Amino acid sequence: MTERGSGAAVGRTGPEFIDELRALAERLATSGGDVARRMLAEFGPSGLESRAKTSMTDPVTVIDTSVETHLREEIESSRPGDRVLGEEGGEPSRADAGPPGGGGVRWVVDPVDGTVNLLYGIPFTAVSVAAEVDGFVVAGAVHNIVTRETWSAGLGRGATLRVVDGATRSLRGSGCEDVSLALVGTGFAYDPEMRVEQGRVVSGLLPRVRDIRRCGSAALDLCMVAGGQLDAYYERGLKPWDYAAGALVAREAGAVVAVSADDGVPTTAATPGVADDFLALLADLSGAVSS
Repeated sequence: MTERGSGAAVGRTGPEFIDELRALAERLATSGGDVARRMLAEFGPSGLESRAKTSMTDPVTVIDTSVETHLREEIESSRPGDRVLGEEGGEPSRADAGPPGGGGVRWVVDPVDGTVNLLYGIPFTAVSVAAEVDGFVVAGAVHNIVTRETWSAGLGRGATLRVVDGATRSLRGSGCEDVSLALVGTGFAYDPEMRVEQGRVVSGLLPRVRDIRRCGSAALDLCMVAGGQLDAYYERGLKPWDYAAGALVAREAGAVVAVSADDGVPTTAATPGVADDFLALLADLSGAVSS
């Protein structure tokens, strides 16, 4: 498990550059949402040409691929030479891209986080865009395709929520201090064997917290921790595009965040008042499942 957000990245880039990347992340995420909404209006959920990706329960639609193409084109137009890692297209090699760790920017994009929700008309699906410098996420934005809310953050610059009428407010996590009163978010992998293990952890966790929510978008779950709608969140099997922007939003809102590229270890976020107890509880339950 790794914790991102080093102050060293701020020193290398400076607040003005971070603000510039954050503003672009917001524009990209919002314009990606515009593309998705236009396509939804044209095709409707039943006409999205869904096909299986990693399993029969893990779909990808023409909206996913079209939004990612749009994001790549916009990044190329705004910042030629930046690298892009996308859920659908990976990270194509580029002769003109700067080397990893050389101070260049890499954009990490999820064109539709919550594709199943999109297919079912559930209003919890988002475009997620984050900017990394030397492997550290320094700016990011998450845009709800249906509600048009946009969460954004810059490293060391705080986190905000902008609603559809343009009003913006700063974000701060909840003040919960008792893990037994914590509302916890989670998600489940598409791999059946991992789902069985995740179910066992949930069954142990449920009696020890207020309740559990499974909303279907890691990016938006992390933003809910930032805004206090969840007190804690955990999920195994996430990829960088799932958590890059949302984790920064949660951290900049004061949450204790740890992201993981190890499918056996969950990405976690929790308000400081319950973080230690919540992480200890998760560790106990995960150990019981694996033993």
